[in-house]
Amino acid sequence: MIRYIDSQKMGRGRHGWLDSHFHFSFAEYHNPSNMRFGVLRVINDDMVEPGTGFDTHPHKDMEIISYVVQGELTHADSMGNQHTLTRGQVQYMSAGTGVTHSEYNLGRGLLRFLQIWILPDKKRVTPNYGDFRFVFADRENRWLPIATSLGNSHSRAPIKIHADINVYAAAAGSGDPLEFPVLPGRQAYLVMIEDQATINGTAAHTRDALEIVEESIQVEPEGSAHMLIIEMAKEAYF
Repeated sequence: MIRYIDSQKMGRGRHGWLDSHFHFSFAEYHNPSNMRFGVLRVINDDMVEPGTGFDTHPHKDMEIISYVVQGELTHADSMGNQHTLTRGQVQYMSAGTGVTHSEYNLGRGLLRFLQIWILPDKKRVTPNYGDFRFVFADRENRWLPIATSLGNSHSRAPIKIHADINVYAAAAGSGDPLEFPVLPGRQAYLVMIEDQATINGTAAHTRDALEIVEESIQVEPEGSAHMLIIEMAKEAYF
């Protein structure tokens, strides 16, 4: 089963310095029928003006992944980390027992990044942070492993979090269609970050999304297609 999600019908938050598309109920977009997809609780597609950002604020018992699409993302937290990431690079944070952090655009251009929150499979873990400077070319015409669960020893994904998920990125262009298996008992959420593609006969454009349940997909890019996919167990746990 595949369900298409039109980005034009997503929740929206506009605050001058910040323009966000909400894939799920968040902040001023309150939708009880769209709270999550499996353990995937939040995907916010945030565009942040230069010299602005999210001031220091707390998190607890959540696995958080940030994927930079364009610009510079500067992170600082109560664990003493302070790093700046650029296009195609990724950071993660296990909030666990509690952490505070800030996210700023200290660059000269617009910052766009995907803020992804995943429900953990255990609470009150020791907070942790990490980032990875992935080479953008490593996802061209292939699924680049980004993140997986701590218990998955078979994945080459460098980010390990407290949840049964697998995160991949791809930048498909000319060549053979790109395939992704979604096995029985599993489901996946695909975000078309940039450009467009036809996926099992469904056209998806920039910022659109697809919910995929127990159905393998074939991606046929229309010129190019920059995508993120989050694969997980079909049923959520709490």
